[in-house]
Amino acid sequence: MIQLLGVQALAVLLCWLQLVHGEHQAVLSANTGQSNETLLWGPYRPNLYFGVRPRIPKSLTTGLLWAKVDSFQDVQNNFRHTCEQHEGMAGYGWDEYDVRTGGRQTIHDAGNMIDITTEFVKIPGGQHGGSWGARIRGTPRDNAPEHLITSMIFYAAMEGFGNLQISNEEDDLGIEGVVKMEGSSNELGDFTLEITEGPESNVHPPPRHKSYDSKPLDRSIVSSLQVEDANIWQAKALLFQHMKTEIDQMISLYGQENAPPPWQIFTLANNIGDGNMHFVQKVFDGAFEFDIMFSSGSAAQPVTSNSISNTIKAATKAFLDRFSKLLAPRAPFNKSKYQAFAHSMFSNLLGGIGYFYGDALVDRSYAAEYEEENEGFWEETAEARQRQGAVKLEGPAELYTSIPSRPFFPRGFLWDEGFHLIPVADWDMDLTLDIVKSWFSLMDEDGWIGREQILGPEARSKVPQEFQVQYPHYANPPTLFLIFESLIDKLEKTGSFKDSVDPLEPIRSVHLQNPENAKTYLRNLYPLLKLHYFWFRKTQWGDIKSYDREAYSTREAYRWRGRSTTHVLTSGLDDYPRPQPPHPGELHTDLISWMGMMTRSIRRVADTIGEEDDAKEFQGYETAIIRNIDDLHWSRKEQTYCDATIDDYEESIHVCHKGYISIFPFLTGLLPADSPRLGAILDLISDPEELWSPYGIRSLSKSSPNYHTGEDYWRSPVWMNMNYLAIKSLFDLAQSSGAHQKRAGKLYTSLRTNLVENVFKEWERTKFAWEQYNPETGEGQRTQHFTGWTSLVVKIMAMPDLSKTKNIKEEL
Repeated sequence: MIQLLGVQALAVLLCWLQLVHGEHQAVLSANTGQSNETLLWGPYRPNLYFGVRPRIPKSLTTGLLWAKVDSFQDVQNNFRHTCEQHEGMAGYGWDEYDVRTGGRQTIHDAGNMIDITTEFVKIPGGQHGGSWGARIRGTPRDNAPEHLITSMIFYAAMEGFGNLQISNEEDDLGIEGVVKMEGSSNELGDFTLEITEGPESNVHPPPRHKSYDSKPLDRSIVSSLQVEDANIWQAKALLFQHMKTEIDQMISLYGQENAPPPWQIFTLANNIGDGNMHFVQKVFDGAFEFDIMFSSGSAAQPVTSNSISNTIKAATKAFLDRFSKLLAPRAPFNKSKYQAFAHSMFSNLLGGIGYFYGDALVDRSYAAEYEEENEGFWEETAEARQRQGAVKLEGPAELYTSIPSRPFFPRGFLWDEGFHLIPVADWDMDLTLDIVKSWFSLMDEDGWIGREQILGPEARSKVPQEFQVQYPHYANPPTLFLIFESLIDKLEKTGSFKDSVDPLEPIRSVHLQNPENAKTYLRNLYPLLKLHYFWFRKTQWGDIKSYDREAYSTREAYRWRGRSTTHVLTSGLDDYPRPQPPHPGELHTDLISWMGMMTRSIRRVADTIGEEDDAKEFQGYETAIIRNIDDLHWSRKEQTYCDATIDDYEESIHVCHKGYISIFPFLTGLLPADSPRLGAILDLISDPEELWSPYGIRSLSKSSPNYHTGEDYWRSPVWMNMNYLAIKSLFDLAQSSGAHQKRAGKLYTSLRTNLVENVFKEWERTKFAWEQYNPETGEGQRTQHFTGWTSLVVKIMAMPDLSKTKNIKEEL
């Protein structure tokens, strides 16, 4: 039953408001301020190829555009700005990147015949989050013409209160030397932003037309605009709009027959003036380089090109040293050929971290149809969703999160984020917990967190209209609770940090070096965890009593809300086959398994912070859930776990579609080593006619009549997140004495090898990580540059090699 928690929520509302609206709680130690400063700036616009901004609403925002300008026909299509699929890229992404220090990104732009390198580094100092620098380099590709003409455009804009102005004197011919901006805001204080001329090796197009006299291209073209805050994100459209005005004037002046060359005509007007958005255009012939330098006014020294060079070297060394200590691939992947792959996959996971701010569309009508209590409910809910009057903009809200894919999913996804943070927690626990806290700050007073965070018009521009609205009765797998278990595991391990040479270690590991910091964090978040947990229990409950089902507990059963005849989008498994037709008496194996994991996690949190009564209560729920998984979902006939539904005779029956659903209690770690179900589970996993493939575990059995049918999204492909859970569970089983130990070790070794080798092979072949992999060919498919949970391959590479070991007891 969907209902507002009302009075029940008041006990935690104060905590919620504090978390959402300020940093008043002492969640971190004395290192809090320093941690926030090292995370203030970043390329936090991951939907762009390169865009730097701070974690501050309505503040300074920057971006980069470029194009090959050697013809009149293709220029508009050649301009790069936002990451797009199939845009003529031969691969792009971060080669090395640490969110606290910076790194190097390489963009192999085959369509424009140039490789663009963006090196970004942070330079600490002052009272406003430090300074930063970026080095932009272009290198013509092997197939480029002798004179490759490239137009580069950098822009900076100030949203909200604050100011940003060009400090150079206006010159109708353009700016010689450094272009300098000066600005200020309450949060950033005074600052300067400089765009250098670059080294003497830079070459610009020579004069070939009379128009060069009034606009020489060996200078920077600077154009100032006044733009509404809501439109700043549309920088590319704004650029084209103002460039067209200049083009029309040139054509009018010189005529079609004597038109300037394309690199001359596709330029902005030299127009320095008042405004909140400034474009700086440079046109190069061949290879080039220039720097962008943000200097905080409170820093002791301004950023220079030399300081950028030195900091780049230091950041590279620090990344490589830290990676070799924490995430180095183990045999058989400890060969040199895997190093760049491992560095890139992890760097792009971190490089996908962004800061998002804006309003969101939410339907809070709490329509009776959303109870989904009647047969045919999916038709009723579809009609209710058409009543657009119930949809309203809420917010604004802010979110600090990683994203699944820069070109296709550049926004926060709730269930993806738990998987994203698994390897990040090994790298930087403080960063991980900061992101977790950001997600929980989005929770409403009932305990709901929207499964997609589509914040603001820029985010909505990437989402079809029918998917933009969020519904407060829709859940999503609670994978963030995996991170609380990771934190507690690390606290119990009590490793030493004294041998670390990383000067940022005291910040990264502040919760691990002093367990009291971790307990404080968990205590402050705990009311929200409970609210979220009980929201799940109240809104996603499944019906046992009405259908006389026999089970250990009459309460522990669960059903995803929000399903249709073809999809259960809320489950994350979208088109995975479910009972047909949908029925309000359905019970879902994956959801009760997630609830088991969530209960185990919050029980461990309660134990850690000394909430003994709560821990006992959660232990009772956990025991009942594990018992009910067998009572309600195990099919003796099919020898697997299945969803349940109600037949025409009002009897509860199993509907078995062998695949990820069938092994979910195993994936979520709910089956002990002596479970009588394990033999059948391992049989299903290892059978090539069922789930096993040379490239990973299939999402749906090869023997299923639904295999490779319909949308075929979760109906055959290999998905890295589910395979990681399988790898983790096989590893745990291989360390536990029992009848299945040896077999689990062999399956773990084979699956680990198959997964890594295939993702590596496809990365080498296509230069991209992919959303999913074909179980017949291993080819990457669907979304490219899917460096979210596919980056779990780095975690898998760093796991122990069991191929030559009888038994191993080791922490992951």
